[in-house]
Amino acid sequence: MPEPLQIAPATGRLGILTPGMGAVASTAYAGVLATRQGLAEPIGSLTQMAHIRLGRREEGRNPMIRDFVPLAGLDDVVFGGWDPISPNALEAARTSGVLDERDLAPLSAELEGINAMSAVFDQRWVKRLEGVRVKTGDNKWDLAQQVIADIEKFRTDNQCDRLVMVWCGSTEAYQEPSDVHATVESFEAGLRVDDDNISPSQIYVYAALVSGVPFANGAPNLSTDLPCMEELAHANGVPITGKDFKTGQTLMKTILAPGFKARMLGMRGWYSTNILGNRDGEVLDDPENFKTKEVSKLGVLDTILQPEVYPELYGNIDHVVRINYYPPRGDNKEGWDAIDIFGWMGYPMQIKVDFMCRDSILAAPIVLDLALFLDLAQRAGQSGVQEWLSFYWKSPQRAGGVPPEHDIFIQQTKLKNTLRAWMGETPVTHAED
Repeated sequence: MPEPLQIAPATGRLGILTPGMGAVASTAYAGVLATRQGLAEPIGSLTQMAHIRLGRREEGRNPMIRDFVPLAGLDDVVFGGWDPISPNALEAARTSGVLDERDLAPLSAELEGINAMSAVFDQRWVKRLEGVRVKTGDNKWDLAQQVIADIEKFRTDNQCDRLVMVWCGSTEAYQEPSDVHATVESFEAGLRVDDDNISPSQIYVYAALVSGVPFANGAPNLSTDLPCMEELAHANGVPITGKDFKTGQTLMKTILAPGFKARMLGMRGWYSTNILGNRDGEVLDDPENFKTKEVSKLGVLDTILQPEVYPELYGNIDHVVRINYYPPRGDNKEGWDAIDIFGWMGYPMQIKVDFMCRDSILAAPIVLDLALFLDLAQRAGQSGVQEWLSFYWKSPQRAGGVPPEHDIFIQQTKLKNTLRAWMGETPVTHAED
């Protein structure tokens, strides 16, 4: 049996801060509040709904994850965030239209009390949005210091013992790393001179890590996956994870593609298109913002299917991804997939998937799980990239020199085996069940 880690207890209040209080964040808040009131079940949340097997099957040990590891309880969670548009979570929820008014009504007082702090916002990075509640300052260093002050004020005002931060804001325009991102020193110098390569999301990551707050990057933005941020996370003993919540179409890919590979079925092409009409769809209607999302979504199949190992099966795949802004859909995104596979003697077959998903309904439990697991990781003395949380990401941030794992079933095994190891239990390999 491995030695268990010394994990500090989850005493006191946990503050969950979200840069961005739109559809995803307000839906996450509402779901937790509804669960606390006994009005809903936290469906989709591993931390709240899933069991974890311990030892051999005949031992019959199968506790819930929340009873096995010392997670913060939902009664101890308090929410806050920043938003350039909505003044509070209730207005954000009503504007986004994810939840019906009958579900918002019993939560309205609490949601209205979650006031949005003014946001770090630059329209250069999200051309289709106009910020009206935006921080101003002499330079980006000043803006970072304002966010740091916000964090500390929230901690004090809400009597929080611990904080975590989960990015729930928009996808920023595509960006490659530059010299300013190489070290903490170069990044701080760039903040002081208003370097154009520093985006708003990077300012939030910096402020969080300086404040000792774990950070999860829920968008495909270049933010936690930078040398300067990984350096700062290790220096301050802060866990980080990202990037881009794995919700609709990419979730389907990471479920289906491992099945094709397991049966050694070949693939000729995978055409994916999405239509959505929420704020995310409007932002992604701009080519530069779409490119950021496209890179995140395109990386999945190659890693799962290993075309370099199986060139005869997966060495010539046409993988196409499209996203179309269509306002009537609102937050109810529709993902169409046309998959061309082939089998014995090369005979072709086709699979069609039409996923009428609710994007924020799928993302909300991810926000909760990441917050609770990051808090656990910090209390367990972990820092830097938490690769065991790749289960939640379209484009998992890797901790070493090897490519990230995209197979959702391998990701789930890694997540649960990490929890087992931390608690002094033997990893489950299914070799001797």
